[in-house]
Amino acid sequence: MRGPETRPTPADCPADAEWIGIRLSIGTWLPLYPAATVRDRRDADLPGAGHRAFRLDNAVWEYPSFDNAEVLVARLARAGLLVRDPAVSAALAGDWQAMTRRSAQRHFLLATGLTHRTYRQVERARYAAGLLRDGAGVGETVHQAGYYDQAHLTRSLTRLIGQTPARIRRHERQLSFLYKTTPPG
Repeated sequence: MRGPETRPTPADCPADAEWIGIRLSIGTWLPLYPAATVRDRRDADLPGAGHRAFRLDNAVWEYPSFDNAEVLVARLARAGLLVRDPAVSAALAGDWQAMTRRSAQRHFLLATGLTHRTYRQVERARYAAGLLRDGAGVGETVHQAGYYDQAHLTRSLTRLIGQTPARIRRHERQLSFLYKTTPPG
């Protein structure tokens, strides 16, 4: 199980292996594995239970497929092994009235493994990378993604994505399939 990332990391996927990823919505997490404990490639290896299943909280769960991933997520939620913190949605919507700002910050950090500021920076960098991959110019990307200038964009993408804007535009390396983001708010 892999958690959130605040820096670029490779994902080695051997050609003869099968992989499936389930990206949970922001604020959804497994209390047995708080997001901060699996952040930045401190992956958790769940014990296997035969060829087609794994163990989680003393129960056996079938490995998901593309067709039944939602079923696994729903079963984990019903079992209380997957929870959603409504404070994260409130914070993302700008509703700081739901609780004190400090309580909202603690909830956000616990549920996501990231501070709200770090989350916004990562999402903005992902959005900018998507614009560049789709052919937008650097100047246009600076403006649309809300960066101060080209140097700000370059520093951010290099730190968070691992590539400069020019390399992203040239498609020199494959980016994660998760780079479908909305404009930063």
